[in-house]
Amino acid sequence: MALDPQVKTLLDQMAAMGGPPISEQTPEEARLVYAAMRGLAGEPGPIGSVIDRSIPGPAGDIPVRIYVPEGEGPHPGVVFFHGGGWVIGDLDSHDPLCRELASGAGCVVVAVHYRLAPEDRFPAATDDALAATRWVAEHAAELGIDPARLAVAGDSAGGNLAAVTALRVRDEGGPALRFQLLIYPVTDCRMGHPSMEENAEGYLLTRDTMRWFIGHYLGDGGDPADPLASPLLAEDLSGLPPAHIIVAEYDPLRDEGIAYGERLRDAGVDVTVSNHAGMIHSFVSLGAVLDGGRKGLDEAVSALRAALHG
Repeated sequence: MALDPQVKTLLDQMAAMGGPPISEQTPEEARLVYAAMRGLAGEPGPIGSVIDRSIPGPAGDIPVRIYVPEGEGPHPGVVFFHGGGWVIGDLDSHDPLCRELASGAGCVVVAVHYRLAPEDRFPAATDDALAATRWVAEHAAELGIDPARLAVAGDSAGGNLAAVTALRVRDEGGPALRFQLLIYPVTDCRMGHPSMEENAEGYLLTRDTMRWFIGHYLGDGGDPADPLASPLLAEDLSGLPPAHIIVAEYDPLRDEGIAYGERLRDAGVDVTVSNHAGMIHSFVSLGAVLDGGRKGLDEAVSALRAALHG
């Protein structure tokens, strides 16, 4: 399918604004640019309450934001990891998305601000993700969460952390997870899939930006084939929770998300892969300007609701 007309308009407007690409910026500069895009998500609906706090992590406190839906609990729980290439993004950048997931799917969403690179390189982010998931499970009663209905979710680099966390809890003593929602996840840091070349330039996320992200995350000595960085390369994907994977046609990450779904299916995992025609990376967070973004968000909400309330 051709590029969605609304996507083309957005990309043309962003190109007209000028400025250097992320791959030519410092992490600090890129974080400011990313924060400025928050308004493109639109205004979220009502929610019961939102609580900011810190929880203990392997290298100090981890900031989290807890979204509690309206209605009587206990509710299902979702541990959410934000995108941003492990370098940019924070609790504010994904606040609208988390509010929509919590209110729409009737879940307590615990958003996690894991340590970012290059200040803290791999495996710091995945260690924080694992610690936060275990903390949520251990404090389920306090949070109004049913521990038997716990999921992980994330977009882009956050989708990577959700997938890696599902692998780690399977192999490292729990907790048990009911579901994983992976929104255009990074699953292979080797950057060798066809869509990385087909969509290398011109569609918001570029190949050079991905190289910049992965370089900051792994550092000079990091191994892009490490399964804790590239879950697609894990030897065994059996025994993982059911998954819903959302990808976009014009995203460099499209094919590695599809490939991860295929490997999950081959391992006997119940998985759905949804490829959104005409869309680009980050489209689920662009609902204020893209009808397709709203459609993707509704799909994510429906997947969580079906998995955790069914």
